[in-house]
Amino acid sequence: MATELETTDRKILELLARDGRMSFTDLGKATGLSTSAVHQRVKRLEQRGLILGYGAMINHDEIGLPLTAFISIRPIDPSQPDDSPERLRDIPEIESCWSVAGEESYILKIRVPTPADLENLLARVRAAANVSTRTTIVLSTPYESRPITGE
Repeated sequence: MATELETTDRKILELLARDGRMSFTDLGKATGLSTSAVHQRVKRLEQRGLILGYGAMINHDEIGLPLTAFISIRPIDPSQPDDSPERLRDIPEIESCWSVAGEESYILKIRVPTPADLENLLARVRAAANVSTRTTIVLSTPYESRPITGE
């Protein structure tokens, strides 16, 4: 169920989506609230599950993971249990797993150092989850993880 948001709460979410390390003081200046009022609102947004966590934007090229790909998977045997996410949970190269509508059951976002590593990963995914795969390699990323914006 979608949660109705006050304008100020939405503004706080927008600001934190752009900079998760923004101080309560700076959030207060941007929203016209006191530091303590912002702190209470952020705490409430966290408790309501609207803020799930905070993270750093990583330069994957610089840490040796320049190859990003999307792997679409579907079960070889459609009557098998739908447990692919659990079967693949411990494969660290998988950054995200989305359940999707369409021919495939899930789309995985992965990051690896080289095409050979991608080939190895595909074999591991197929074996672990008993699935067929279709892979799309990312050539460039003009933007990613864009923050929400006001209406």
